[in-house]
Amino acid sequence: MAMDDAADPRLPLLPGARVARDPARAIKRGPSRIPPDVVAANQRERLFDGLVQMVALKGYPNARVGDICQAAGVTRPAFYAHFEGKEDAFLATYRHGTGVMLGLMAAAFHGAGDWRTGVRNGLDVLLTVLASVPTFASMAIVEIDGVGTAARRERDRMLSRFREFFVSAPRRDQLPDELVESVIGGIYVSIYRQVAAGRTESLRDLLPTLTYFALVPFLGHEESASELLPSPESPATSLPCGATVPMPSVGSA
Repeated sequence: MAMDDAADPRLPLLPGARVARDPARAIKRGPSRIPPDVVAANQRERLFDGLVQMVALKGYPNARVGDICQAAGVTRPAFYAHFEGKEDAFLATYRHGTGVMLGLMAAAFHGAGDWRTGVRNGLDVLLTVLASVPTFASMAIVEIDGVGTAARRERDRMLSRFREFFVSAPRRDQLPDELVESVIGGIYVSIYRQVAAGRTESLRDLLPTLTYFALVPFLGHEESASELLPSPESPATSLPCGATVPMPSVGSA
């Protein structure tokens, strides 16, 4: 899916969803009344976008700081005013992007009328957000493997936040924590395989299977199996990452 330049600027954007060197985002040189913190925030966001672009294009090992600065239209001194180096910039971009993604998922989940619908809505948002910005999906899911120990710790912390979606699951207190970890890990591996194979834009095709996989330990096969059946598309709901996601009606089963 293409990036949407008309996305609501008041809403958080996934890194990589905008062109870093878009002239409209540039800070004009010379005397300016723009507050320093606004300039710094602008540079940081452009560096996020530039890093995602370069890491997706060249791979993490081959993406140099100079490449990121050039893609972002930001000087090297400005880069080092924000980050200690390439790894620090990667981790900051990853934290910001996954935070945006999880925030969108949480809004979809908590806005549903029941746990089952919330899980489906949350997964729908996750898959659609990643599919809408393939460069971020590549950077955050595949290229992170080449960054190092600190990045793996960040990924573990990010995955641990998915536990909140299972707190209110039926029979949750009767099932071991390891089961929830296995469900989260299985969903992540399925998404990883799709992205690594270059099929990022088709991620939403996984929605029926992943929804069933997330529900079945708590609801059983008979009740969960309907998720595998074809269903008509629902009206699209706009996402701040520049995409739209067809959202099931709140409270539907």
